[in-house]
Amino acid sequence: MSQCDSHRTHARNLSSPETCFYFLKNLSYIYILCLDSGIAAPVFCGAVRKSTVSLEGAPMNPLAAALNDRLQEIAPFLLRVLSRKGKESYFPKSGILAQSMEAKLTEINATIGIALQDDGSPLRLSSLERRILLNPKKVFPYAGCSGLPDLRNTWKRLQQEKNPALAGKIFSLPVVTCALSHGLSIASKLFLDPGDRVIIADKYWGNYNMLVQERLDVHFDLYPFFAGEGLNLAGLQERLLAPGTGKKVLIMNFPNNPAGYTPTKSEMRELLRLIKDSAESGNDIVVICDDAYFGLVYEADVDTQSPFAYLAGLHERVLAVKVDGPTKEDYVWGFRVGFVTYAGKNLSEEALRILEDKTAGGIRSSISSSPHISQSLLLEAYADPDYAREKREKYALLQSRYKKVKAILAANRERYAPYFRPLPFNSGYFMCVELAPGLDGNTVRKTLIEHFQTGVIFIRGVIRLAYSAVPEDKIETLFENLRSACEMNLHA
Repeated sequence: MSQCDSHRTHARNLSSPETCFYFLKNLSYIYILCLDSGIAAPVFCGAVRKSTVSLEGAPMNPLAAALNDRLQEIAPFLLRVLSRKGKESYFPKSGILAQSMEAKLTEINATIGIALQDDGSPLRLSSLERRILLNPKKVFPYAGCSGLPDLRNTWKRLQQEKNPALAGKIFSLPVVTCALSHGLSIASKLFLDPGDRVIIADKYWGNYNMLVQERLDVHFDLYPFFAGEGLNLAGLQERLLAPGTGKKVLIMNFPNNPAGYTPTKSEMRELLRLIKDSAESGNDIVVICDDAYFGLVYEADVDTQSPFAYLAGLHERVLAVKVDGPTKEDYVWGFRVGFVTYAGKNLSEEALRILEDKTAGGIRSSISSSPHISQSLLLEAYADPDYAREKREKYALLQSRYKKVKAILAANRERYAPYFRPLPFNSGYFMCVELAPGLDGNTVRKTLIEHFQTGVIFIRGVIRLAYSAVPEDKIETLFENLRSACEMNLHA
């Protein structure tokens, strides 16, 4: 009796009213039989390469397996840090998308599922078209899973201009996502398995809970963000150099939401040293840089470049993942366009393209593609001769509000001290205050709404103030209202 016949006989002895699978792992062989209503019927029986089998036992798509095999040859570090879903991810090279591209220049194209006018332009409603100045071809069709090639190349050029430390370093072509939340979701899923721990400071954007911790069933390894008037680098070091080696995933968000803090130049150097030391001790490290508020730095001693720019050439065991976009940088919150970019010391362009493919696969299997109209509008803006001047003007406006906040706090330090203490801040949209003992943040927040027509956010023990959204002539009133609300509740 052959091995296959032997396993079929064993499977017949398994009774189940429902379809089930019987797996036998024998060296590099996996036998799969289907039991339907107790009757064994082989759906597959034969040898399968281990690299083509997912960790759950089901056959892995050959395209994903081929990408993994190639990574094993040219960048085994990347294969080690990918999650199970990351290993299974791929971008389809055949099927509807590929066949549509092959037929793109044909006279009669009946491939992709859109509708066209008789003249070949996109079918569209005039009630929409007349409100849009762009060519309909730049608005109504799909933009492609990875985004518009021109926008991807333009954004890469802008990344290089804003981050001089990237000069001479190889990094991927940015993949377009449906803004940064989607980019963080896609990137996290590529590198995190259920049960993994994520190193993250205790001052973090609340949506990380849903995007990362709850959605992927991982644990946050929290450490205090601040120590005194600066970053708590010792807390980060403790987690990066904890006993035992393996994969470590770190999320960094500068300028930070909610704290509004970016490392000084000396803090950035020390932060990078800690990550390098951890890599040299044998850890494989993935650093996800959430650069949502990139560029909004208001002090001379603060580092103006993304950690990504330095991490790109830091160590062979460090993968840098940059999640950024125009949402906050260009004040287009509703456009829903973001980017995911990869870099690592000695990683080849081919290895980085594989990560791009896996990212595109995650997009294809979730939202399919990001808005075409938003991408086209951004391309037009980046080519506009007034773009750079307008950016400087908006930056100056936010910096002026920042300076106003600093001046008010300095002038009222003693008046405010019994009620709240400002935490360090130097960048971004926000700053936070820590309330005096005996004050409940949520109660103060509600008092501000009910008695002072003032809205703030209470999050994880601090009050967050978005001075970015407050006219300069109302900033002092904001803090006076906060003081009054605290006074009402402290002596209630």
